[in-house]
Amino acid sequence: MPPEVVSQPKRMSPGKEDNVKSRMMIAAMMLTAVSGWLRPAMAEEVWQTRTWDELKAEAQARADRSAYPLAGLRADDVRDVLGHITSLDRDEWATAWMRMGDRYMAKAKAEKTPAAARADYFQAWRNYTLGRWPVPNAAKKLESYGKAREAFAAYGQLIEPKIERVRIPFEGKEVVGYLQKPKGIRAPPVLINIGGVDQWKDSAADASRPMLEKGIAIFSVDMPGTGESPLGGQPGAERMYSAVIDYLLTRHDLDGHRLVVRGQSWGSYWSARVALAEPNRLRGAVFQSGPVDAYFQRAWQNDSLKTKEYLFDFVPSRLYILGKASVEEMLDTMPTMALTQGGLIDKPTPPMLLIGGVHDTQTPISDLLLLMQHGTAKYAWINPTGGHMGRSASMKDEVIIEAVIMPWITQQLATK
Repeated sequence: MPPEVVSQPKRMSPGKEDNVKSRMMIAAMMLTAVSGWLRPAMAEEVWQTRTWDELKAEAQARADRSAYPLAGLRADDVRDVLGHITSLDRDEWATAWMRMGDRYMAKAKAEKTPAAARADYFQAWRNYTLGRWPVPNAAKKLESYGKAREAFAAYGQLIEPKIERVRIPFEGKEVVGYLQKPKGIRAPPVLINIGGVDQWKDSAADASRPMLEKGIAIFSVDMPGTGESPLGGQPGAERMYSAVIDYLLTRHDLDGHRLVVRGQSWGSYWSARVALAEPNRLRGAVFQSGPVDAYFQRAWQNDSLKTKEYLFDFVPSRLYILGKASVEEMLDTMPTMALTQGGLIDKPTPPMLLIGGVHDTQTPISDLLLLMQHGTAKYAWINPTGGHMGRSASMKDEVIIEAVIMPWITQQLATK
């Protein structure tokens, strides 16, 4: 039977829900294991880089300037939510954000115009997403993730063009993606958009909508180990994107022969692996602040786990996507993920655009430079004052997307 395309998401299948809950349980075990992975004097410092008061102040400051990961949220709403939280407890965090999300959901359902309802559903989705952020590793966070999916589905049906939810059968499971097609084009080229550790396919789908104005369709999908991905974050999981390519080639309303893959943050690691696995079926690949080699080594991890560039729960988010119960277990296995393993980095790729910031504290800029120096010739854009994703005070995400990423992708897909 052909893959099913639906406009409204169904409840997560039992198998899929079990996968998410399993990762949640593994991540919850970390607090018990924490004393074993670093000497006691350092354990708390690395485990949580901010006190609640510090996190509250930083979250509000980011909301006030519309900065990641609170961009799109209303500053007064954030102040209200944070006022209902008193600790670093994950369930308390999720409950407070769901309270605000519920308020917008109720408001959306009572609105008299589609435009007003759409705006409310958007805010509901953003608040629920912060409730499960960065990963749903607690019961209330998992509940908030479910509500985020519902709000996004409602939002996606009230925008033009609508957002289709697509299910692709894969190894007894399914790859779930969000498809958006530009109007007035019979068979547009496609951007395969891979989410990151904490900004999943829904965020990727929304942020990439400007590509539609360039006549490019967007298929947004989770990276392994996150969201509704059928596979965990281990080498070889890139085969799920090969299945996506297979599927896109069956769609007569899409040009499956003109494809570019884009990854964000750790999602870029997967865009690189897809580029290495599919050099002949892709027109290009975008790699933005992803890991390559040094990132996976203990020397980098021992320092990066303490980064304050990430809002909070940097360590738990990594353990969640890798399905590991302790940092020590994670550090033991991460070197096997390096793109230098088996000479993979030297293999040919389609054209690649590499983007990064010199002052990135989450992924070393040396990884980007290493990737640039191996294999097929590559394009690069590096912000000398930028941090993760190349962003800085003067170069926010939307600026990088519009000024750097969109023109390059458009160029790669320009000819038949």
